[in-house]
Amino acid sequence: MVYTKQNILKGAIIYSLGDTLASLMLHEFSWIRVLGMMLVGATIYAFEIPNYFIWIDKKTTNLKGIKKTIHKTILAILYFNPLWIARHLFFIKLFSQNYNAINIHLLQIAFWSFLVNIPISAIANYSIQNKIKLDWRFMASAIFSGIMAIYYAMSETWFS
Repeated sequence: MVYTKQNILKGAIIYSLGDTLASLMLHEFSWIRVLGMMLVGATIYAFEIPNYFIWIDKKTTNLKGIKKTIHKTILAILYFNPLWIARHLFFIKLFSQNYNAINIHLLQIAFWSFLVNIPISAIANYSIQNKIKLDWRFMASAIFSGIMAIYYAMSETWFS
């Protein structure tokens, strides 16, 4: 298991920055939300994402060529699934103190957000898993997720 100071710092900064940009675009900025997303990025995301990427490498060790490339990409896409997106939306609602919006409807938004995003996610996750060294994957994924945080925040407006 990996949980480093570097990943904690990267997770806190990058995830909160992406979400802050989204909250500013939606006129929903809140310091509590910034601090909450920093906490999530520094704890949950900084722990589970690098460890999942290590697991992907271990799981695909015996594969070669295109088969390995496809498996790594699919495994990464499957990690950032509708439940992951719904959990991220839950954190946004929680730290925005918008408790009434925490309901089953977040799963519907997450499902459509995931489905529409598959082409972009496939390209990004292919690049992250197959072109970037393991030590840099969390940062690359966090940057992509920071950009996607804007999309996830906007997803509620688009897919409600």
